Amino acid sequence: MVRGDGSGAGGVDPQQLWLSPHRPRRGRKPAFSRAAITAAAVALADAEGIEAVTMRAVAARVGAGVMSLYSYAPDKETLLLLMVDHVSGELCPPDPPTGDWRADLKAIAHAQRALMLRHPWLCAALSSRRWSLGPNTLAFVEHALAALRPTALDGGAKLEVFSLITGFVTGLVADEIAQAAVSGAPDRAAAEARYLAAVAADGHHPELAEALAAPRRPLTPDATFARLLDRMVDGLDTGPRTPGREAGG
Repeated sequence: MVRGDGSGAGGVDPQQLWLSPHRPRRGRKPAFSRAAITAAAVALADAEGIEAVTMRAVAARVGAGVMSLYSYAPDKETLLLLMVDHVSGELCPPDPPTGDWRADLKAIAHAQRALMLRHPWLCAALSSRRWSLGPNTLAFVEHALAALRPTALDGGAKLEVFSLITGFVTGLVADEIAQAAVSGAPDRAAAEARYLAAVAADGHHPELAEALAAPRRPLTPDATFARLLDRMVDGLDTGPRTPGREAGG
């Protein structure tokens, strides 16, 4: 679910964050856990958006003092990393790849879309920051790479394909969420359609006129996503490398 090279965000040390067991400060037994605080932050983002997630707001949600949270997440950037990996746990596939890599890639994309629709803040989070691959995210990346094993792609190209699919899903879902939030969207769409029809009829845009004259396709978000995903995945080039040509398209 993470885009980018996994080198971490800001000053966060990914090895320390993900591989070193979390040890709260010495003293009384802690009243909370990092997982509980992360879950509270996710619930807050789901309800009010990513902008609502502050250390103070999360502390209030769990009934803790703000300073006590810093032993679990030293800053908001770390908390956001934890949140992304937390929800990525919902992606963990129950079954191994089928061997049909195109079908498996499409299933991966549909799972990502469903996750982003359940957590609308996730698109903005993935698009605006560099992310570190936590354990839940790594499990899903491992599944995606296994799904691509039947192809002739090398390891780097497989990672590029996974990044391409994730970016594709993120962009479409972000647009879907934005359109759903706009009041009067159907009226605006109808007005835009009338405008384009008028432009197409002026004789100066023959290619546009031909495109608009084509049979209409279903425009529901589900149908549009499935249609564009088919076009992308079915068009991927995963043949062997040849001189002057990169595998993976």
